[in-house]
Amino acid sequence: MQPAERARPAGATRAQSRRAKREPFREVDVYAVIQEVLSDLEITIKKTGAEVKVGELPSIQADPTQIWQLFQNLIGNALKFHKEGGRPVVDLFSTTTDDGTFQIYVKDNGIGFEEQYLDRIFAPFKRLHGRRSQYEGTGIGLAICKKIVERHGGSITAKSTPGHGATFIITLPSKQPD
Repeated sequence: MQPAERARPAGATRAQSRRAKREPFREVDVYAVIQEVLSDLEITIKKTGAEVKVGELPSIQADPTQIWQLFQNLIGNALKFHKEGGRPVVDLFSTTTDDGTFQIYVKDNGIGFEEQYLDRIFAPFKRLHGRRSQYEGTGIGLAICKKIVERHGGSITAKSTPGHGATFIITLPSKQPD
């Protein structure tokens, strides 16, 4: 099967199955999940000329399909909301906090947004760009990301400046409570 044939249907099937059922938490290598997401987004990455840099990422206790969906949405948005005529650059990396949680960063050089709208971007069906904008979508992706992160006992926020990209920061525990 060619990448063009597998990218959309595989992603759609996985996303649909993720909504249908939750998987139990298990050890998940976030780096490996990101590689799978990048493989699924191969056509978009090539089409936009994007550069995706993946640094050190942790292993965590998580629902692997939901972690896939989380990063599919975040990386997909970074590729979608790039500056016209510009080459998208996406950086993924992590740090460990003093309390043993991980912060995973998804940083892009895209169009960015005004931080006064931070709460709005995580609300379902809320879009900063009108329905008739050049950017496709329903406005549900970041709301799903928030639900996934909360299910995993974490939080998600973002920092941004219009015209200078956005950085999404996901804070997750390394282990789930017993």
